[in-house]
Amino acid sequence: MIRGRLRHHEHPDGDGDHARRADDDEVVEIDPAQLTGVLRTPAWLRDLGFTAWLLVGVTLLLAGGVWLMALTQTIVMPLITAGVVAAVASPLVSGLQRHRVPRGLGAALILLGLIALAVVVSIVVVGGIIGQSSDLGGHLKSAQDTIAGWLKDLGVGSSEADNAKQDLGSAVQAAVPALLHGVTGGIKQLSSLVVFLSFTALSLFFLLKDGPEIRGWVERHSTVPAPVAHSVSHRVLQSLRGYFFGVTLVAAFNAVVVGAGALLLGVPLAGTIAAVTFLGAYIPYLGAWAAGAFAVLVALGGAGTDAAIGMVILQLLANGILQQLVQPIAYGTALGIHPLAVLVVTIAGGCLFGAAGLVLAGPLTSAITRISADLARARAAADVAPADDGAAAVAAPT
Repeated sequence: MIRGRLRHHEHPDGDGDHARRADDDEVVEIDPAQLTGVLRTPAWLRDLGFTAWLLVGVTLLLAGGVWLMALTQTIVMPLITAGVVAAVASPLVSGLQRHRVPRGLGAALILLGLIALAVVVSIVVVGGIIGQSSDLGGHLKSAQDTIAGWLKDLGVGSSEADNAKQDLGSAVQAAVPALLHGVTGGIKQLSSLVVFLSFTALSLFFLLKDGPEIRGWVERHSTVPAPVAHSVSHRVLQSLRGYFFGVTLVAAFNAVVVGAGALLLGVPLAGTIAAVTFLGAYIPYLGAWAAGAFAVLVALGGAGTDAAIGMVILQLLANGILQQLVQPIAYGTALGIHPLAVLVVTIAGGCLFGAAGLVLAGPLTSAITRISADLARARAAADVAPADDGAAAVAAPT
């Protein structure tokens, strides 16, 4: 109890008689419970402040992670690349192991096969593009001149049309590096391509050979229950494998359709267009549209307006109606998230983490969504179980 003194004054009464003036010290007791809540923070404001501090902590953690990745990108980028390839190729090593092939030998065989495949693809794609770089430059320059001529025919002044042509060329040249580099700097800032490939191959071998042991160690040291850790790792691997398997099928389908269409339309560099279409499919949405724009510009500069219009229609078919027939079969339930969400996280991932963010944003978001759904179902089952037990106890005969 809190004790205080209250001074009481008596004043003259209404009859005109002088009443006594007395100063009496009166002790008043105040219950502390009466003061509770006088200056209480509203519950909604308290929850908002707590949530804001949590968001600040998460933001700082992400910023610190990006900063560390930028500092250690010489090993981080090869490790990420090797992790993605190992997640997709590890079932092949497990299949060889079931046929009595030691896991180390199986990992070496798969690694050699992937290296041979990468060499062949590099020779066919990169070598073809480099060998035809002069033709590509000429066709793209011709397409810019054609667009500038259209602007002049529409009444745009010569200087404005030339400025628009220059802006178009500079925008195309600046947009792709901005996404591919990101805040982590991209592969170009690695010490050398040889070091990158060496670290990637070495990391890939160990991930293929000791993948189950590494996964088990991570699950045991994840500070969450073992079933939860196993479910999380399973969902991540499932999303990566399903996504890249589906992307490869869709990329091959689009490359065949676009390449064959370019040959029929008489567009030059049909093989190069098919190769760019295949590689662009690994970047959700952005890669397909960038490859389509490249094909249309080459058609416009090398085969004329009619071929460019035909290529536009072909791209819309390949990336629209025809792809919708193949995509459900290729992807299955690999992603399970809305296409707009895939587009948003892909752009955000590219801006923050460069090429790795562009490629991994979709499957990782899908994995997070599925993990959240699994945890929600587990919590719902845990909440229902005690209620069912209690109902059974009540209904049981005594």
